[in-house]
Amino acid sequence: MDFKKFSNLIMIEQTLFALPFAYLGVLFANGKNISTWILVTIALVAARTAGMSFNRVIDAKIDAKNPRTKDRLIPKGEVKQAHVWIIGTVSSLALIGSSYLLNSLCFYLSFAAIFLLFTYSFFKRFSSSSHFYLGFVESAAPIGGYLAVTGEFSVVPFVLGGAILLWIAGLDIVYALLDVEFDKKEGLYSFPSAYGKKKALTASGICYVLSFVAMITAGIITGKSMPYWAALACVAFIFIYQQKIARSRDIIQPLRIFFRINMYVSPFLLIGTLIDVFL
Repeated sequence: MDFKKFSNLIMIEQTLFALPFAYLGVLFANGKNISTWILVTIALVAARTAGMSFNRVIDAKIDAKNPRTKDRLIPKGEVKQAHVWIIGTVSSLALIGSSYLLNSLCFYLSFAAIFLLFTYSFFKRFSSSSHFYLGFVESAAPIGGYLAVTGEFSVVPFVLGGAILLWIAGLDIVYALLDVEFDKKEGLYSFPSAYGKKKALTASGICYVLSFVAMITAGIITGKSMPYWAALACVAFIFIYQQKIARSRDIIQPLRIFFRINMYVSPFLLIGTLIDVFL
């Protein structure tokens, strides 16, 4: 498999999007050891690669039926499922290995992380709360980043994790609007297909508000200064704009803008926190 196909398979841009989540955890724990940053990077990339690989194989038949996803590599026959299983397995081992080098707590939790990464794809087959399960999976990044530095639990990483959980859940609920009819036809569960567009958008809006409250709480309890709050102001603007876009009558075109501007949230948070911690 060449790099282009590999990048397409695991959606490498989404890995770059998720890296700041883990880095936020490291920064909130005041982690400044370069080896910790390197190992956290390896662990996050490995986790994302494993999760995407498992998802692509497990959902291959569903993706082949969905007009939106039928051109993915496995449905088109350009990549063999066996090869993707190997990538997922090797990535899981890389996650375990890098976690072991961080500390014992991260090592033990890496097995739970792999379980979450593997089971996410099955969740939408029986529950419309799959969006929150995805958020829960993503919340492991800042929690793991924090624990990589401290090696022990505290309230801070879970507040950060809650912020990511709610943000990603609210985001995924809007994303599911694209597949409402398909989900109903195939017997798949999503918040929009179960409760309708209006309630789905309300739920997404509530998730965004609660996520932002969690970000504020994390800043208060760790005594963050102006750079962090300036970053949160930018995030607030993006969140409000996203929710406005999501309520457009013709949802398909606006959603492209919705997801494009969403890519700026994690960099703003990372830069603001980075400046706060180091300067």
